[in-house]
Order: sequence, then C-alpha cells, then structure tokens
Amino acid sequence: MTEMNENAAAGKQGVDVLDPFEVRVLAVLAEKEALTPDNYPMSLNALTNGCNQLSSRDPVMSISEETVQDILDRLVQKKLVAEVRQAGARVTKYEHRMRMKWSLEQEKLAVLTILMLRGIQTAGEIRARSGRLHDFGSVADVETALQFLIDKYPPVVAKLARAPGTKEGRYAHLLSGDEVLERQEVAASFSSGVEMPRQDRIAQLEAEVLKLRNEIDALTAQFAEFRKQFE
Repeated sequence: MTEMNENAAAGKQGVDVLDPFEVRVLAVLAEKEALTPDNYPMSLNALTNGCNQLSSRDPVMSISEETVQDILDRLVQKKLVAEVRQAGARVTKYEHRMRMKWSLEQEKLAVLTILMLRGIQTAGEIRARSGRLHDFGSVADVETALQFLIDKYPPVVAKLARAPGTKEGRYAHLLSGDEVLERQEVAASFSSGVEMPRQDRIAQLEAEVLKLRNEIDALTAQFAEFRKQFE
C-alpha cells in the first residue's frame, strides 16, 4: 500500500467525509477569520461571495445562497460550523469549529485551509500562498505543520508521491476521502506540464470527466433536496 493510501485508509476511521462544497465553505470561513476579522463570523451573503471568489480558488465554483445555506445546515449537524446570533444583528452569522474539532493551532489551520482552497500543493507553494493566514519563516516550518496534520489520528493530510519530473513531494487534505484524493492527484499530474504518453493523457482526461460527473451528481442531489422543501 502506498503512503497516500495508508494515510487515506486511516482517515476513514474518524474524520467526517466532506463533499467539495462542504470543504469550500469551511475553508472560506477559516480564511476570512484570518483575513477580515472585523467581518467574522460571516453572514450567508458574504460566505457565498467568498465561496464563488475567482482568485485563490481551485477549482473555481459558482454556488447559490440556497445551496450554501443547505451546506451550512449539514456542517452544523457535523459540529464543524456554529450559528452565531449577535445582539442587535438582523442576520444569522456563522463560524467554523475546525480549530476545536481537530485541536489546531493557527499555523496548522493555515496549512489545512490552503490545501482545502487550492488543492494538491508542495510545501513551498503552501508557504508562498499562506502568508496572510500565517507567516511561515521557512519551508521547513511548513513541513513541520504538515507532519503534525499527517501524524494526527486519524490524519487530515497525506503526503503524495512525487510527480514525474519534479523534485518536491506534494500534499493534499484527506477530508473528502481517498477516492476524491486519487482523482485530484491525477488532475494535478495532468496540469503539471510534464509530457506523458498519449495513453496516460487519455486516462487522465477520463478521470477528469468522472470527477465532473460526480460533482454534477452532487449538485443535482442538493437541488432535489432543496425542491422537496416546497413540495
């Protein structure tokens, strides 16, 4: 069993498996907590805008407020999000509970958040992208935080095999389970710019199509649940 599969298998034994939309909502809450503390906890409207942001997101998403509300309700049930009703406020706001759920200090939370927002990355890429969440002094400091997340039981991050033609190891979160992680790894290898045999490129394209179909199925199921409220 590979290092990725060993970590992913362990991850099934205690971490709630989250769909890509739940991951996005949680990550945006954690990101905005650090970037815009004056506007945190977040309203539904602000959170929706953060989920649909075009920069610093991979993949870019387009999610309606109704869908975000449904996602929030699920995350509240999983105790990963809490509703906050502030005195005099006209709208309900929301805050994440990842820090308490997994006993994370800010540097560990920053690393996990960047992986949730941007997909598979090297330690160097994480350091370059996390400066506003936490200012790491070196790549070694990022690797220390990553190792903490890998060593947790169950783990929330996995170290992947090096891509062909690269020198650095890559990392991914385990919050969506190992099947999604494997599809992400294929997609990341495909976009790395390394020339590969035609048969491998076709296999990667097929994996990307499968990923898109699964995301469409998830959206269809969420829309069906939403319609039931009006039937």
